[in-house]
Amino acid sequence: MRLFIYGFGYSARFIAPQVQSRQGGVAGTSRNAVTREAMVRQGVTAIDPADLGALETELRRADHLLIAAPPDRDGCPAIAALSPLIIGRDRPFAWVGYLSTTGVYGDHGGRWVFEETPTTPKSPEGERRVAAEAQWAGLAERQGFSLAIFRLPGIYGPGRSPFERLREGSAERWDKPGQVFSRIHVADLARGVIAAMDRPRPGAIYHLCDDLPAAAEQVTAYAADLLGLDRPRLKPWDAAQLSPMAQRFYAESKRVSNARAKAELGWRPIYPSYREGLAAILTEIG
Repeated sequence: MRLFIYGFGYSARFIAPQVQSRQGGVAGTSRNAVTREAMVRQGVTAIDPADLGALETELRRADHLLIAAPPDRDGCPAIAALSPLIIGRDRPFAWVGYLSTTGVYGDHGGRWVFEETPTTPKSPEGERRVAAEAQWAGLAERQGFSLAIFRLPGIYGPGRSPFERLREGSAERWDKPGQVFSRIHVADLARGVIAAMDRPRPGAIYHLCDDLPAAAEQVTAYAADLLGLDRPRLKPWDAAQLSPMAQRFYAESKRVSNARAKAELGWRPIYPSYREGLAAILTEIG
């Protein structure tokens, strides 16, 4: 097995070792030279996506492909870069995965969403993801490869948790009644992606998330308790001065079901809630 990851970022750092533990090889792209150096130390073949020759060579070697790069205003960068090479392959991929977002559902007033829930994005980011999903689904159908789409909620883990903001003194808690969202520890995300590789199903869509949707302020409060710090004061929502992206995040509220991933993939989160996940991170980072 050889996995090619287009857009080697935070999630890919945890997915790659899962493949390597099976004696599989991993290659990935990053525009950032520092990231590429870190990839090499991790045993990953690092490619600058501008190096078209290396891109074509490594893509030809791979039998599994994971798209982890987000779309921008110009669309999905992976479609633009890879589709001509995929169309020219002499054999289809055994499996292709696309990391999307639960932002494709928009706001549901705290109600549950499932994979068959219609996509009604309310943000530019969500709209771009819906378009990218459709592009990859269309390419999969034309080229005959098995595509799995992962609609992911907030991803957290070592180096990306409330602990960093609390220690910096920048953590805030906003009292927005009814606002709730789901999340996933990055280690559980990686395990879910590998489980889907093992059980390819054309056109599959999965939610990888934990079992306990919760408000952001609850998670921050619990993290403060673990650190032995005072909880940041709970501030009224009408006083919030947030970036446009943060405002769009708080404008959406939903609970995300992980029942399909459990039933079809035999996957269970090691960290079924933020409580277990944060405790594990604190043990790891000290």
